[in-house]
Amino acid sequence: MPYTFVEHSVPLYYEVNGSGTPLVFVHPPGMGSVTFHRQRELASLFQVVTYDLRGNGKSGKGNKPITMDVLASDLHELFNHLELKEAIVCGYSNGGSIAQHFALQYPHQVKALILIGGFSEVCTPLLYGEFLMGIYAVKWHGISLLANVLGNAHGVTKEERKMIADYVRLSDRKHLYEMYVKGLHYRSTNRLHELRCPILLIYGARDYYMHAYERIFKQHARDVRIVYVDGARHQIPTKHDAELNTIIRSYFA
Repeated sequence: MPYTFVEHSVPLYYEVNGSGTPLVFVHPPGMGSVTFHRQRELASLFQVVTYDLRGNGKSGKGNKPITMDVLASDLHELFNHLELKEAIVCGYSNGGSIAQHFALQYPHQVKALILIGGFSEVCTPLLYGEFLMGIYAVKWHGISLLANVLGNAHGVTKEERKMIADYVRLSDRKHLYEMYVKGLHYRSTNRLHELRCPILLIYGARDYYMHAYERIFKQHARDVRIVYVDGARHQIPTKHDAELNTIIRSYFA
């Protein structure tokens, strides 16, 4: 299995498929790189890179407390290991916050930013409530409850639901808790004007509580494009993969 070591000692699991323009996917905390297993077909046009955040999936956890700077630095080290000068970086849900922070910290390495169900801060009651449920689930019930919820929410088939749930169970409980807390309080809104790369926002047309965030991006960022996926809620990478892959191909291939 392919690994690189960040900070010289923390193993970071990754997969690379295809060739062409690098397309790097950043998963939400807990879900791991299998979140994007349906995006592997893009390898016919892109160099598709998926990886597990530290403390998630098959990656090691290290000893540092989780911060956005640490997570962005890990991705930077993965870029260097793979000798990627720049890439399209795609973050899903809370993984989009990590992708945004990476783009702000290492702007020369980001050709474009794709945010699926993305937000620059948690400022709506429903999203705030979702974060709190994740935090309390991990704190009081451990990983198994959250694993079942995420697997059932994202999987289309019984096998896919089990695959996702099993992968979530590989997460380190302490790191996952810290990631949810950091994600809840992360705010990039006042720095969006610093981004020089184009931003593509992809939202489910029925993911109503996320639509407010498009206005924040349009108000604060320079180059923003928005696409809605008909009939979709939040779980676009798995439940609307055909539409997502078509959108990415049409904008960047």
